[in-house]
Amino acid sequence: MATENVSYGWQGKIARVNLTTGEITTQSTDPYKYFLGGMGMANKIMYDEVPAGTDPFSPESKVVMAVGPLTASGVPLAGRTTFSHLSTYTTDHLVVDSHCGGMIGAKLKLAGWDGLIIEGASDKPVYIKILDDKITIEDASFVWGMGTRATTEAICRKDGNKFCVAAIGPAGENLLPYACLINSRNHSAGAGLGSILGSKKCKAIVIEGNGSVNVADPKAVAELSDYMISDIVGSNNNHVVPSTQQEWAEYYDKGSRWTARKGLYWAQAEGGAIETGEPKPGELNTVGYRCMKSYKDDGPDAEKYTIKMNGCHSCPIHCYSDMRIPGSAEHGGFEITGNTCVPNFPYLYMIGILGENAGGVKNFSESGVIWNQAIGSTVDDLGLWCNYAQLYRDIAHCVAKGIFKRVLPEDEYNMFDWDAFKNDDPSIMVKILRHIAQNDNEMSYLGHGPIVWCKRWNDMEWFDTTASCLINYRGWPVHHAHECFGQVGAVYNMMFNRDDMIHSAVNFQGCGLPIEKKREIAKEVWGGEDAIDEDKNYTPMNEHKAKFCWWSIVTDVLHDSLTLCNWVWPMAQSPSKDRNYRGDLDLEAKFFKAVTGKDVTTDDLYKAAAKIITLQRANTARGMKDKNGNMGCNDFRNIHDVMTEWPFTKDPDKQPFTEGTDKMEKQDFQKGLTMLYEKFGWDSELGCPTADCLEYYGMSDVEEDLKNLNLLP
Repeated sequence: MATENVSYGWQGKIARVNLTTGEITTQSTDPYKYFLGGMGMANKIMYDEVPAGTDPFSPESKVVMAVGPLTASGVPLAGRTTFSHLSTYTTDHLVVDSHCGGMIGAKLKLAGWDGLIIEGASDKPVYIKILDDKITIEDASFVWGMGTRATTEAICRKDGNKFCVAAIGPAGENLLPYACLINSRNHSAGAGLGSILGSKKCKAIVIEGNGSVNVADPKAVAELSDYMISDIVGSNNNHVVPSTQQEWAEYYDKGSRWTARKGLYWAQAEGGAIETGEPKPGELNTVGYRCMKSYKDDGPDAEKYTIKMNGCHSCPIHCYSDMRIPGSAEHGGFEITGNTCVPNFPYLYMIGILGENAGGVKNFSESGVIWNQAIGSTVDDLGLWCNYAQLYRDIAHCVAKGIFKRVLPEDEYNMFDWDAFKNDDPSIMVKILRHIAQNDNEMSYLGHGPIVWCKRWNDMEWFDTTASCLINYRGWPVHHAHECFGQVGAVYNMMFNRDDMIHSAVNFQGCGLPIEKKREIAKEVWGGEDAIDEDKNYTPMNEHKAKFCWWSIVTDVLHDSLTLCNWVWPMAQSPSKDRNYRGDLDLEAKFFKAVTGKDVTTDDLYKAAAKIITLQRANTARGMKDKNGNMGCNDFRNIHDVMTEWPFTKDPDKQPFTEGTDKMEKQDFQKGLTMLYEKFGWDSELGCPTADCLEYYGMSDVEEDLKNLNLLP
């Protein structure tokens, strides 16, 4: 149990590395604990230390890596890491967060640190090496120019394979705005993070931690963990029914990520094929078989390539696919591949846009696995980020509409065999991606994002085309938007300075339970069954939807701060029939108390998360430009939270609020914004923080700052 003078959950210190001076210092975590850790702590440091208008590639720009009190504490699915930094690819280069799984966050925590601040810029390639309390700046000239895989191997050969290497690739070195940081082979933190590290000549963050995390009540942590895994958690995205009919299950849903079944194998498993079988709720030792993500994303032919399912630190679900695909290597990718999400199935985002240009892919399940893995493994090795598949859609569009032929210099255009798309040759995408990563040619502007290339190539109408999936004119695409509970997803897709990365709502949407059961839960959690609608059968905005939208945002921010995996958390539903499929939304608070010894309620944690998104909103107001180009603007409704036209104009033969469409209605969308603003205590017209809400959230310093900048309504 808790003992006085011991810090529980926290390591108590943050490292600061100045790459200009070489100075390495330590500071206390204590001033940031009121921001929960992770995203909250990192955003507070960015607010305090990086002035509005800073160039993302300047030495004054900073990267803040932060973990939370639950990281590496024994809590399941507490293996995420948050990086806060300036955006390199969206309007005004405002503060964004990028997140990754893998092992790097747990390594930082076990090395004795709650955060790492990287500032300044080196004049030669370096990497930051952390071995418990010892931090050094090492020469990285021997890995500069390498991909993330070769970099990881070379550094581990030099320093030891117990180190976790988070590295940038050529895209980051070349300052391509679409560049990411990769750890544990395929776990990426995107949103331009890689290019900012590249501007600092920081090739990698390399960490080995041999310590532990003090927890206030180890017995409670263990008991809660067993309870959660036995009774509450489902599969990836907390899908709680199997995808096929099984004897033990009352329900099944073909869209579920609980894909395990009899006759489905990890066919390439070491020592022989392993059958996933039918793992049942309550079986602690079979949870890791529930999610065969390769099969879900790449179709039946992925089975014969699957080695196993893998996962991040402290994850029992294992949604990460390890695959062996000789055809990927034959076409310029890598034979051993793996990922959990977008890079696992990139060609699926392209094939509909390519149309007849993809005529050669006759059997997509077979051929598509090779396309997807050749593309995905190349992207990750280059440290090239896809902006939630926007890069893939943009490439397909430029091929299909002849834009490359129109805008590329003749010599550059003729570098590629464009018939490869028709001839079922995925090596064309490997070549395109490597070319873009060089950032020294016309095609590379695709890696600067649509706010750059659409204007440069006179194709601004792409923003208002349904196929683009661009949801905001500031440069980001949908991420579970209006197709996810209509106005709920549409509104929360506006709230950040990049794609929102919120999975709380889509987890509930796709959990597999029948709509009647989901509506029962919705009434208990958000106040009414009308908080949710059937897919493509939406009803007008209402108070319960506004609460659901608010909850989706605050739970996502909460998880990115503690740090927990929002691809499974929160636990709104359970696979247990004995619980009537109810989850446990107090689990975060229960674990927080068990780890830190601090007695908090779920409402306390939600308020803290609302405070964090309000802080980021305040930081956005400082740097956002108005319609006249003046920096400092609090009119979020008309400048920031502006959805593109296509969600309102799609399906021209159908009306909003009719069955068979997720078409939005403009006045209803504006009503949704107003209702959400009011839930956070922001100004109902402008959508910006008010003096009253900043006082309510305990941010008098931010209130004074915004007052002095004339940014309070």
